[in-house]
Amino acid sequence: MTQVRYGIIGIGNMGAGHARSFQEGKIQGGVLTAVCDSMAAKRDCAREQLKDVQVFDSAEALLDSGLVDAVIVATPHFDHPGEAIRAFAKGVHVLIEKPAGVYVKQVREMNDAAAGSGKKFGIMYNQRTNPLYQKLRDLIASGELGEIRRTNWLITNWYRSQAYYDSGSWRATWGGEGGGVLINQCPHQLDLWQWTIGMMPTRIRAFCHFGKHRDIEVEDDVTAYAEYENGATGVFITTTGEAPGTNRFEVSGTRGKIVIEDDQMQFWRLRESETDFNARNKELFGRPECWKVDVPIHGRNTDHVGIIQNFTEAILHDKPLIAPGEEGIHGLAISNAMHLSTWLDGWVDLPLDESLHETELNKRIAGSRLKLTSVESKPADLTGTF
Repeated sequence: MTQVRYGIIGIGNMGAGHARSFQEGKIQGGVLTAVCDSMAAKRDCAREQLKDVQVFDSAEALLDSGLVDAVIVATPHFDHPGEAIRAFAKGVHVLIEKPAGVYVKQVREMNDAAAGSGKKFGIMYNQRTNPLYQKLRDLIASGELGEIRRTNWLITNWYRSQAYYDSGSWRATWGGEGGGVLINQCPHQLDLWQWTIGMMPTRIRAFCHFGKHRDIEVEDDVTAYAEYENGATGVFITTTGEAPGTNRFEVSGTRGKIVIEDDQMQFWRLRESETDFNARNKELFGRPECWKVDVPIHGRNTDHVGIIQNFTEAILHDKPLIAPGEEGIHGLAISNAMHLSTWLDGWVDLPLDESLHETELNKRIAGSRLKLTSVESKPADLTGTF
């Protein structure tokens, strides 16, 4: 194989963006040959604007066409695992949009199908291509920061207005998205949180506020506290109702502290580990010598195109994946635990009780309200989308 033939399942905002990347020739070794969507207006627009691309009304028809070697799944969250499993059964490689799914039990079934398929499986964690977070991961893995003691991520720059939530009946509902800021906006940060430090929490206590700032039924304001096996702790705070927002990730270890904010990294590096200093220090108010270093960052964030390019090279040349699809379960498990902790009003251990979470989620889905809006009653206008 010298070229990967791609299909896109779902041509909404994200799917259309990926189609544009192919049409503009940004993916070396990859070509878009087919797309599908259940909405007739989107299919009509695709036929008009996508050159040499077949348009189908269902994923089944696209997969049965024989036109694709790989698919990008860009459907609503609940559908990601089902579409991936269907594609694996047809012998097709799969790259899914984030999140991996809505609940861990569902995603585990997808991971099992991927493992049994022998095909490449990736997830669109495009922030893993950001050299800032790659550098942080490297510094931690190499021991430069010592043993992790504390993490703090304040990610409140996901501002969303009521107009955004009113733009679709599925938005910000348990039945439509399966969650709010944790499942829609923050999957990247939840993934990076565990990916950069190299460990998952052992238990979480979270306080999710549902419809605190907007007329929605899911969470739009979250504060969570995490504990780790080595004794480290972490705090994760997010909201869609704060302006101006902040994006600050701070990781403290026995060799200092690293802070990522405003696209820059600073390292307060201790000359010796805090543990060693404390063992020898006899001064009442002594403290370790510390050097503030502006860490140089090389390279650029290749974003979604970088993930698709890497996935293409994994298929063609067996290149290691930046974001293996199986790893999507980790960040999702954290968000599931935050939901469950709030619903049960207590600590939740990880690994998660998957059946209990599914049961509690289904209770919310059963009472979910879908808000029909005038926006949805109009035919889709995708002019300029592709």
